Formats: sequence, structure tokens, C-alpha cells
Amino acid sequence: MAYKERVESDELKIFRILNNHMTLPSKEKQIYSNLEKGYKGEVMFDQITEGLDKSKFLILNDLLLETNSTTFQIDSSIISQENFLPCEVKNFEGDYYYKSDHFYVMNDNEIQSPLDQIKRSDTLLRQLFQKKKHSISIKSNVFFVNPAFTLYQAPLDKPIIYPTQLNKFFDELNAKSSILKDNHYELANILVKEHKTLSPYTRLPPYNYAQLKKGLCCGLCHSLKVSSDGTILVCHSCGCVESVEDGILRSVRELQLLFPNIIITTNLIFEWCKVIESRKQIRRILKKNYEACRRGKYTYYE
Repeated sequence: MAYKERVESDELKIFRILNNHMTLPSKEKQIYSNLEKGYKGEVMFDQITEGLDKSKFLILNDLLLETNSTTFQIDSSIISQENFLPCEVKNFEGDYYYKSDHFYVMNDNEIQSPLDQIKRSDTLLRQLFQKKKHSISIKSNVFFVNPAFTLYQAPLDKPIIYPTQLNKFFDELNAKSSILKDNHYELANILVKEHKTLSPYTRLPPYNYAQLKKGLCCGLCHSLKVSSDGTILVCHSCGCVESVEDGILRSVRELQLLFPNIIITTNLIFEWCKVIESRKQIRRILKKNYEACRRGKYTYYE
């Protein structure tokens, strides 16, 4: 288990909900696709780092940090006895080429260089460590995790780990001697405390409640093709079956994520879920799981 576990960002969760309930503009559709692909790659990377000896290494996933009013993100970090190892994880797929310190897809479109990203992060990390009075060597690497990735004219002198090198890299790291002391845990705790839960770079499209398609989404495949017989929900896309209560509570969480100031009422959830025919059933589930409050003539739930 990692010292700091990875969780899906609110941005990804909201994009996923919006993708189910509206037609995303093409630009935001691409952003959402990149977020899903990036998260999938990070989870793949986590499965590999899970094999590291936790008595020798501390793993901190998905750090969003700030120093000197500048925010930066590190996909994964590994603390060993001698080094702090930031890991930039890329789930690129297909053919790319490297030329004069730049990365290109095969149609000659330039993409942001992962090497520039780790240079920037390293500079900001050193500033943060200096501010917190911690001295440890920083050794960053870019990890390409997708086995369908190829980089032509790949440089030999850059901190890049390719898909075929991942297992060897971590086997060799795991074999090294590493003794964790109090100062290592102190650094890990500082970074966890410094982690920002809200990113200033959210790229969500504008949306409002009225424009969103109503319906209860499948908890597995996120399809709106869900029906209810009063006790269970059945997804007609993937066959997933779940209780009505689980589906309603997930829908409440979706609304609260989309609209943090929204007031949860029986009628609102009835309208949002659409496939639940009994308001009494919704009221009973809300009353069971939330505190009922009165405001004038109506009841809402917190």
C-alpha cells in the first residue's frame, strides 16, 4: 500500500458525469479522453510500484504542490534512503519521434516535452525542499507505460524509462539497500500536508442543471440505459445489477459534485434519477442516509 494513495481527481469525476449527461464540445471531449487515458496509465504504474518493498521505500502518488505561487504536479514519487525519485508517467500510444530535444507524433505535430515537465518540477521541488529545510538528491524519470508506444530516434542520455524497461528498472531499484529513517517519514508527511486537493487548472466546459440529460447512470459502465423494477437497477448496456439504494446515493453524490451548493430534496432526486417511480422510496433512502432538515414547507437533506 502506498504511503499516499491515488484517487481520481474531481475534474475527471465531473468530466465523466458530464459526458454521460450532455454532449461535450470537441475540445473538452479530447481533454476528458486524455484525463481518462492518463489516469489509466497511472493506475498501471501503481500496479508496478506496488511490488516495491515498503520497508525500504515510501510511495506518494499524485502530489499537487505549490511553491513561490507556482503549482506543479508529480504523478508518483518514491522516497528511498539516498534519493527522492519523482516519476512522470505517460500513457502515450502509437508512434512518436524525438528530434533536437523535442517530441513529435508521426504527423510532425510537436507535443509538450515530458523532459521539460520534469525539469520544471525538479526546480520547483528543490525550492520547496529548501524552504522546508530538507536536503535529498532528486532523480526524476519519465516512464512510458503503454506497451504500444514507440519513440523513434530515442535519446540514450535522457532519464527515460520505456515500457520494455519498466520491470528491470524496478527490480534493480528493489534490490538496492535502503534504510528509511525519521527524516524520510518527516519529508513524506510534509509533502502529504502540502498536497493541494483543488487544482487551479480545471478545464471544465460551462454547464447548468437544466441542460443536462436526466437519468440514473450505471455504476459500472456509466450508461444511462438503466431501468428499475423497484428493488434493483439493471443496466441494459453491460448487464450490471445493483440495488436502488446504491444507485440513488451515487446520484446524490454526482449532483453534489456537479453543483456543490445544490439543495438535495426528494423531488430533485426523483427528477434527476428519472427511472425511480416512487417518491416515497427516494424519501425513505434519503432519510436513512442523510439528516432531514426543514426549511419552510419543504424538507431537504444534508
